[in-house]
Order: sequence, then C-alpha cells, then structure tokens
Amino acid sequence: MEDQMESQKRRQESKDALISERTGSLGCLGWFIVILSGFFTVLLFPITVWFCLKIVQEYERAVIFRLGRIIDKKPKGPGIFFILPCTDSLVKVDLRTVSFDIPPQEILTKDSVTVSVDGVVYFRVSDPIASVANVTNADFSTRLLAQTTLRNVLGTKNLAEVLSDREGIAHSMQSNLDEATDNWGIKVERVEIKDVKLPFQLQRAMAAEAEAAREARAKVIAAEGEMNASRALKEASLVIAESPSALQLRYLQTLNTIAAEKNSTIIFPLPMDVISHFMRK
Repeated sequence: MEDQMESQKRRQESKDALISERTGSLGCLGWFIVILSGFFTVLLFPITVWFCLKIVQEYERAVIFRLGRIIDKKPKGPGIFFILPCTDSLVKVDLRTVSFDIPPQEILTKDSVTVSVDGVVYFRVSDPIASVANVTNADFSTRLLAQTTLRNVLGTKNLAEVLSDREGIAHSMQSNLDEATDNWGIKVERVEIKDVKLPFQLQRAMAAEAEAAREARAKVIAAEGEMNASRALKEASLVIAESPSALQLRYLQTLNTIAAEKNSTIIFPLPMDVISHFMRK
C-alpha cells in the first residue's frame, strides 16, 4: 500500500514538473506579441468582444494555449472567460465517463486453448491538460491499449480460471490500464468481461464430460437407495418373523391394495406353513 502511494506521488510530481516546464515564460518577443494583441483587442472592443468571449459547459474544461504554450496549470471552466483572439487557442475536453466495447479477441490461454473474449471499459478524463499535451488522441489510445491488455492478462490464465474468475481478471485489467493511462490524464473506472466463447468441439467435449459425471452421480445415488431399501426389508422380515400374525395382516393389506385397483383377478394368499404341512405328508 505504501509503495503504491509513493509511486502515485512520484507520478504526480513528474506530471507537475512537466506542466511547469510547458508553462514557462513566453520570452520578450512573445510578450510583445501578446501586448500588441491586447492593444488591438481594446482598440476594436465592440467587434473583438465576440471573439474573446468563450463559454464552457459544466461537463467540459478548456485548455488554453498562448503562442503554443499552456498558460496555466489548471484548465478553464466551467462558465464564461476571455481569451486573446490572435494569440490564444483553446481545446475543449469532455470530463464525462466514456464506455466502449472491446472487440472479440482470439486468445491462447496458458493451457493452449483458443477462446474468444470481449469486454467493456469505462473511463473518464481526470487531467485535461495531460490528456491534451501528452497524447495525440487519448480516447483512441485507451481503446487500443485495452485490447492488448486483455490479451496479455488472459494469456497468463488457464481455461478454468478464465471461466470462473472473471471478477479477478477484470480487476487486474483495470489496475494495469489505470497505471498505463495515468500519464495521459485518463482514469479507468471499471472493466467488465462480457462473454467467453469456446470452440464448438470443446463445448461438445465439456458437455459429454458433464453428462458422464451426472450419470455417475445418478448411479451412485441409485445404488445407495437399493442398499438402504435392502436394509429396511431385512429389518421388516425380522419383525414379521417374530410375530406370525403380522404376516397375515400383510397378506390382507396386499389383498386390499389389489382389490382397490378394480382388477378382474383376485389373488388369495396361502400361508407357507399350510403348504409345508402338506409337503411333509
């Protein structure tokens, strides 16, 4: 935690130093041009006021360049402000959160399985001056970096980790992107993995494996049920053996069950001890 705070502090100090270098003095010639531009602006005030007056929305900031140099460490806005029409130029930066889809990427996992993965990234501009001065197109650069980061992160994961640990992969991608885009003035707020597409043959193999596992569990459950039923029958036979009248009651119960089903055939049970008596004769 302390190392992370120190690294962030060093990055902020380097950014401040870079901005201070860019906001240096204009020089004698530069100040002469600025004074001359201000003189003509005041002289032609009713006309030049429409070129000096600028308005920036609440969700925007303006980075002002005077003779090619950034004039302030902080951007202008929101609201109304003035610029010199001949020497100053401004670039508006949108501070709202931007989301974009990462195109499906064909990735080879650590266990040599090819998968197609896509995702979505949410980011915003946290430092307008850095997003203008440090990179040509911060939005496009962040999109390209998100694609390569997705490939690099998933290339170190097994297929099982890709399917089960999406939250960890998204967090790892967010930290890597946020660190890489810090010098561009970009803050990556959230990364989500949308879909993981497997090859058709691999899907069939995984389905067959899951079906075999389910059948194996079903056979184990059926075997356990047969074993429990046999134990219950054994206990019931012991109870019936202790009481001969219980067997007669069981016969009557079976006869009642058969008669309730409206069958045309009625079975009269014959006790086994009667048959054994005739067999002895």
